[in-house]
Amino acid sequence: MTRPLWVAAGFVLFALGWIGMVMPMMPGFVFLLGALYCFARGNPALEKWMLEHPTYGPALRNWRDHRRIARKSKVAALSVMVLAGVLSGVFAGFPVAIVPIAIMTLVAGWIWTRPE
Repeated sequence: MTRPLWVAAGFVLFALGWIGMVMPMMPGFVFLLGALYCFARGNPALEKWMLEHPTYGPALRNWRDHRRIARKSKVAALSVMVLAGVLSGVFAGFPVAIVPIAIMTLVAGWIWTRPE
């Protein structure tokens, strides 16, 4: 893949990451990790900018270097998942809500078992 394609993919993933930060049930940080990966291959200056960003830079560095998730981030992610699960149950109803709640339960278990 050429450098411009890596950069383009990085911008798409970056945009999805920001959308995911405000949309429940959409994992924003995963897309930011993808953007970081793409920028590392296409434009190291953008990778550096993401890693030095005051808001999400520390979490990106923590994951990239040590595969750790801070307890504050874990609690925030799990809280949003619980809220999204409750809203799914209320608005979608019993049979439909089982699938997203099951998926969020599996993801929550994975998040909680990551080192801090």
